[in-house]
Amino acid sequence: MDETSKSRRHWGPLEIGILQGSGIDIGCGPDPVTPTVRRFDVTDGDANQITRFVSEQFDFVYSSHCLEHMKDPPAALRGWWSLVKPGGHLFFIVPDEDLYEQGVFPSRFNPDHKATFTIAKARSWSHVSFNVLDLARALPGGEIVRLELQDQGYDRRLLRHGENRPISAALRFAFRAYHSLRHRGLFRIALFERWQARFVAIDQTARPDALAQIQCIVRKTAGPSRGS
Repeated sequence: MDETSKSRRHWGPLEIGILQGSGIDIGCGPDPVTPTVRRFDVTDGDANQITRFVSEQFDFVYSSHCLEHMKDPPAALRGWWSLVKPGGHLFFIVPDEDLYEQGVFPSRFNPDHKATFTIAKARSWSHVSFNVLDLARALPGGEIVRLELQDQGYDRRLLRHGENRPISAALRFAFRAYHSLRHRGLFRIALFERWQARFVAIDQTARPDALAQIQCIVRKTAGPSRGS
């Protein structure tokens, strides 16, 4: 799923205004944030140690649904931050642990996730949870411009927090068949989905109209940048 394209539908003047000038999109895949942005993905190097592969700085550094794949998210984020020019912005998006992982880790929907994220909690069910507010505040010379939960199109009635209940092979087949048709936009039966949620968690982000993520934008104030 092209998460940046999904997110862009909900952006306003703030987001569009930030994505001007020189920029780099970390982990963009086939869905870069702008046509002219510098693309950086696995074939270009290791985003965990991005300064080994990228030496210049940019007006904006953007990354959507990549930080959760990093071995050490705070260290990776500091590396990305060092690529931001003074006065520029770091703009990143991560899945929300309660809406996406729904109380289970390793993630049922993406086993490559190495961390989970929440805006700010005193305590999380996840042993690899990070508060995005803390991550943003730890960036030297950073000023938080926007930090928000984005759940447009997400049906909280379908949340199932915790492990799935055992189900028969017939039910598994029925659920897979229904969601195959649903993801193709053929139809939706809300009562069926709510009944299914009694048994198994649903990855609502597989649909083109649902978000379950945290968006954070941090501005770098004037001052030392690289190596700070």
